[in-house]
Order: sequence, then C-alpha cells, then structure tokens
Amino acid sequence: MSRILAIDYGIKRTGIAVTDEMQMIAFGLTTIPSETAIAFLKDYFSKEKVERVIVGEPKQMDGTPSQSAEIINAFVTKFQEAFPAMPVDRVDERFTSKMAFQTMIDSGLKKKQRQNKALVDEIAATIMLQDYLHYKK
Repeated sequence: MSRILAIDYGIKRTGIAVTDEMQMIAFGLTTIPSETAIAFLKDYFSKEKVERVIVGEPKQMDGTPSQSAEIINAFVTKFQEAFPAMPVDRVDERFTSKMAFQTMIDSGLKKKQRQNKALVDEIAATIMLQDYLHYKK
C-alpha cells in the first residue's frame, strides 16, 4: 500500500503529516519553510509511495474562505502543476491549530515547548489527516 500525506500550508511554515503504509495512523513528519514545500515534496515522493495528498482549506466560522485561502489556493495550483497525477483533497482546517495547541498542553509540554510554532503546524497537519482517515472509513 501507499501513504496519504497532509499539508497544513502557511505563509511562513508548512506542517506535514503522513500515514503509515496501511493508512491506519497519522503521524507528524516535519515542518518546513513554506517556500521549500514543492522541492521537499519532490524529494519525499521520490523516496516514498504516496497515493493522495490532503491540503487544509481555511474557512471562517460561517464557512466562507478565510484571509489565507488565496495563498493556500495558489500553493495548490503550484502543487498540481508540479504533480499533475497526484490526487488532492481539500479538507476543512478550522480549529486544527487550536486543537494542536490543546494537545500540546494535554501531553504535558512545558510553556516554552508550546511556543514552538513549527510543532503546532506539524500537529495540526496530523490532526487534519487523522480526521480524514476517520471520516474516510
């Protein structure tokens, strides 16, 4: 089997999560500078078999696109140009950063560790992917 990869794309940083090969569990892979995302993914796809990519879709509480939607949509366009055969699913990413921060608190991380925004982005991508796996069943 192959993996599913989730991208929590941001202006500065991008959190990335992947599944195991059986697509049962999501785990954080890394956080990278957003401008390196396509190069990172080219390298990753050359080493790992990925069948689908999930990209967060930022929305306001009323369901309308958030301010960052334009930036993320531009990234999705670049991604599809770079990887035309890779299926992309968009998923609602509302609350994933808040859930990631709460997860950090619940797991006992100290305040200094919780200020690591890169870790928040990676956990947010993991939550997004785990939710996708849950609803896919």
